Amino acid sequence: QVQLAESGGGLVQPGGSLRLSCAASGFTLDYNPIAWFRQAPGKEREMVSCIGPGGFNIRYGNFVKGRFTFSRDTAKNTIYLQMDSLKPEDTAVYFCATDSSPRHRLCTEYPYNYWGQGTQVTVSS
Repeated sequence: QVQLAESGGGLVQPGGSLRLSCAASGFTLDYNPIAWFRQAPGKEREMVSCIGPGGFNIRYGNFVKGRFTFSRDTAKNTIYLQMDSLKPEDTAVYFCATDSSPRHRLCTEYPYNYWGQGTQVTVSS
């Protein structure tokens, strides 16, 4: 049974940092793509970053602009999103997601059919 559990959200001032974690179970990171998404109130969900199976093919949303770093610890089956230089527009619920469909060329191409419950990130002074 695939399960994803995010943690690490909170309130941070503009320019600050947070590190989100997502503990995964029921699958291994070597065989599944995994991604971070976010959804702000009144806005569509958008992909923040993704990594393909085996840790290859990392992609970031255009708005990241070098501020976020996606990493994974395969021994712990956990992924991380280090977010630096946070802005108020980064305020959103952040979700991790994975997918069980056959391999796609890019991690952005998966439909992502398994989702965590999300963790709230609020950037405000």
